[in-house]
Amino acid sequence: MWNKRQQRVPFKSTDSLIGHGGTLEGKVHCDTNLRIEGTFSGEIICSGIVTVGEEGTVRSSIRAEEIVIAGKVYGDVTADRRLIMTGTGELHGNISAGALSIMEGSLLNGSIAMQEQPTSEQAGELKSNTKKDKTAKRSSKAEETLEAG
Repeated sequence: MWNKRQQRVPFKSTDSLIGHGGTLEGKVHCDTNLRIEGTFSGEIICSGIVTVGEEGTVRSSIRAEEIVIAGKVYGDVTADRRLIMTGTGELHGNISAGALSIMEGSLLNGSIAMQEQPTSEQAGELKSNTKKDKTAKRSSKAEETLEAG
């Protein structure tokens, strides 16, 4: 009875929140999504989505999979996948992103560097057409048969 293993419920990840009126200073590393509605100063490194809400103010560099800016950000941002700036968003810093969406009304003071997205084929390469290859092989086999026979 005591030696039986109890089944454990798998850990569910939750989003992290810096709420309205809250102030946090330091370095944040998170594997989940992060939402900032208050004030943050320092450095943010996140594996998920970082959202700076309309009331949020961030004085920090941000590196995340995705970044959504609806408030104010003072610092450089790096979005591995994409960066979205809403109509109320302000960014005073440089952007490095795979994809970028800037809505009318947002404010951007800085430079933009787009990261190259991986593709299945490089630009300028010819696509191999397997149907043509098979047809060519069949016709060459037919010619060999005619010559041998």
